Order: sequence, then C-alpha cells, then structure tokens
Amino acid sequence: MTRVGIVGCGLIGFIHSYTLHLLIEHRFVDAQVVATFDADPERAAAFAAVHGAVACADLDELVDRVDAVWVCTWTAAHLDVVSAAVARGRAVFCEKPLAPTLPDCERVAALLATVPHQVGLVLRSAPVFEALAEHVHDGVHGRTLAVVFRDDQYFPTQGLYASEWRADVRRAGGGTLLEHSIHDIDLLRWLLGEPTTVRASVASRFGHPGIDDVAAVTLAFADDAVATLTSVWHQVLSRGSSRRVEVFCERALLWLDDDHTGPLHVETEAGTEVVPTRPPAWVTDLDAPPVLARAVAEYAPANRAFLDALSAGVPVTGPDAAVALAAHRIVDAAYRSAESGEASEVPAR
Repeated sequence: MTRVGIVGCGLIGFIHSYTLHLLIEHRFVDAQVVATFDADPERAAAFAAVHGAVACADLDELVDRVDAVWVCTWTAAHLDVVSAAVARGRAVFCEKPLAPTLPDCERVAALLATVPHQVGLVLRSAPVFEALAEHVHDGVHGRTLAVVFRDDQYFPTQGLYASEWRADVRRAGGGTLLEHSIHDIDLLRWLLGEPTTVRASVASRFGHPGIDDVAAVTLAFADDAVATLTSVWHQVLSRGSSRRVEVFCERALLWLDDDHTGPLHVETEAGTEVVPTRPPAWVTDLDAPPVLARAVAEYAPANRAFLDALSAGVPVTGPDAAVALAAHRIVDAAYRSAESGEASEVPAR
C-alpha cells in the first residue's frame, strides 16, 4: 500500500484529496492518505479528518510518514516541498506550474527526475484532447496548418477558486499565461511539436503588479505551422474555466469548446462528424456528486495512473518534469518577447 501525504490544503489540494478519497473508497488504488500539512493548521486538520490521517505540525513530519507526496501548495512553495520529499527518496506528484521562474523550474525538474514523479498537466488525459491528438498525429487530414486557441476564466481570487495568492507575483510568479495557460502551451506542444519562435504581448488590467490577466501568444514551428493563444482572466463570474480550440489541417477543421468530454467536431468536404468522447467507465463508477463530478473526472485518471505505477513498480507514464519544463521554456520565451516587443527564440531542451 502506498502511503500518501498531501501538502497544501487549498482548492487544488481539495480536488486531489477528494479524488483520492473516492479512488481509495472504491478500491481502484492500493493507497491511503495518511498525512496532511498546510500553513493553516485548521485546513490540514479538516483534510486529515476525511481520511483518518494525521495533520502534521511541519513538512518534515509529513515526509517521514509517507511514500508519496502530493505537492498542492502555491507555486513558490513547490521547490521547498519537492526538495524535502526528494531528500528522503519519496515519490512526488507535483502540481503545475513547477515554480515561479525558469531557473527554479529547472531546479524542481532536476530534483523530480531523481524519483518516481508526475506533474499535474491533467488536460493530457482529457478524453477530448486525447481524441484531438489522435486525429492530428495520424495524418489522415494532412498537415496541420494553424491552431486557434482561446482560454478564459474569471479572475481566480474569487468564486469557486478563491485563491488570493494568485494575485501575488511573489507566490504565483505570473498570471494567466503561467498559472493557467501552462496547460495550453503544453497541449500546443503535444499537438504540434517544438516551436521555434514565440511572439507575445501581455497586460495587467486589474491592478496586480506582475500578474498578467491578458496574454496573446503566437507560436511558429519549423514546418511553418502557426498557433495563436489568447488567454484571459476576466470578471464574468458566470464563466468558469473555458477553452475553445480550432485546428486547421489541409483537409479538415477540427474543433472543440469543452476541454474535457468534448465532443470533438471534424469538418471535411464530406460534412461534419461529431465525435463523442467520454472518460473511462470506471470514472463514472466513482459516483461523485454533480457539483464535483467534473473535477473528479479531470483528476482521477492522472491520480490513478500515478498510484498504479507506484504499486506495480513500473515507470510512470504521465507527464513528467521534462514535459513540464519544455512548456515552461516556451512560457518564459513568451514573457521575454512581451518585455522586449520582439519575437523570442525558444531554447532547445
């Protein structure tokens, strides 16, 4: 049995905690959450009570009690938590982004590479993006010409997210491009490969220094494909996280406006096919309440895959530190472009 510790008991920690609880309760994984830790002891205690776990007084106590650490703190704290876990040889599930700056991302990635680990780039396991990648990569529609990607959500210091630290550049490192659209950059790289150059502009319209709430990014690729990403944090509280993606190939347009179950639309000269995409049947068996069902469905496959690999003693197949670091290098190049007003080259890995 894998003994799990959760560090960071805010929103993303809650999603992981609840998802792990359901996976364990339904015996889909051989694991148990045995320890929690948070800067707010009351939050750690509340999480611990659900699992029959111990709310630890400090990070070292938690790491000593567990086999695997879930890193769910704000971004700037990742390096310290990962360092403590790796020093004792613990497996690590680390949320994104890895760190606020590229040098610290490189440090986190180097540490993670020494232990079994996975990074929380969970859109790679979303059924609709798996289907999109399959269509793009099999080449049946010809070469990919362009991708138009829009990502928006309300400013996440409020509402469901209530993550006040996301307005603090010291803890977050950046705004919508780094904190939110690191997912999108990873997906574009997964679909199209390594970009060669990036041109970007960003703005901070809501008065939080260093926290961009609008980002426009253009990626160019060696085969002359182009991808544009518009990422926005707004104040339309009725709109949670939402993505629309259009992929133009030589002989088809593929598009989606739901970033988990889709469906995927495929338009060719023969007409438009609607491709239904669904999570694995076992995800439905978790029977999460409606208010949490989507979040559980988004995170359960990644959590289960990581724990299954640990239990079987086989290599982890989910997104690793190298994948995450490649996305961070693109984001860093985008910020450099926005600062200089010129296109930036994306450094090779």
